[in-house]
Amino acid sequence: MLSAHIHRLRPITNHQSPITLRSLRIGCVQYLNSRPLICDYDGPVVFEHPAVLAEMLFAGQLDIALVPVFEALRHPGYQLVDGAVIASDGPVFSVFLAHRGPLADICKIALDPASLSSAHLLKVMLAEFHDLHPEYGADGDARLLIGNQAIEFRMNPANADWQLLDLGEEWKRCTRLPFVFALWAMRSDVPPAVADDLRALKKSGIQRIPEIVANDDCATPELRHRYLTEHIRFDVGERGKTAIALYRDLLVKHHLIADPGALLFV
Repeated sequence: MLSAHIHRLRPITNHQSPITLRSLRIGCVQYLNSRPLICDYDGPVVFEHPAVLAEMLFAGQLDIALVPVFEALRHPGYQLVDGAVIASDGPVFSVFLAHRGPLADICKIALDPASLSSAHLLKVMLAEFHDLHPEYGADGDARLLIGNQAIEFRMNPANADWQLLDLGEEWKRCTRLPFVFALWAMRSDVPPAVADDLRALKKSGIQRIPEIVANDDCATPELRHRYLTEHIRFDVGERGKTAIALYRDLLVKHHLIADPGALLFV
């Protein structure tokens, strides 16, 4: 996803985060798309990369973390916050497979080691919807790109001859569903009512998107605004939960995770 340095916005005047939330250890990713979910929180936050947050949550070093959906699915037992996610309902823009020629001709795909969630989404979609099983490694004749690297690749005229398979767009085409890339996961001993606090933060944070766009330095202001208002969705409703369940079932089907059982949304 589109990454950026974190610039904390001052909480809205007279806003104070709930006491229950402030007593918990919270971790969030260092991405532009996460800003509306956390910018109005006035308590301490651990800002880290997704894989680190997932490890800290699993180890009990955090109570709540915004983690890739793959991480939440392969470690059952978390409470998943409904209605405060990072998702797309069509093109996501910053996660795609760059390739030349037909998909069927791809022999090997280069994966970024930091793109565990996106890599598994790509594997699932190619296997399930295209009956393709290429090799995956550090290099290849096609490349999975995410985040700033993906944005820079798109903007470079020298790459105009590459075809781009946007993973959000392809998932929507094949399933008619949105795709949830990340969500708040809470440990089982966190009071479920905390999910209401996180949804309230999202609601107030979305109202501050113009301020987020103006105060960030990732890409251009126009791209930041379009990314946060057109490509990224922060709530995809029941369709989003259906999409998460389908993704979980496909990960199990293709032996990428063990069956985690039922999902617990709060």
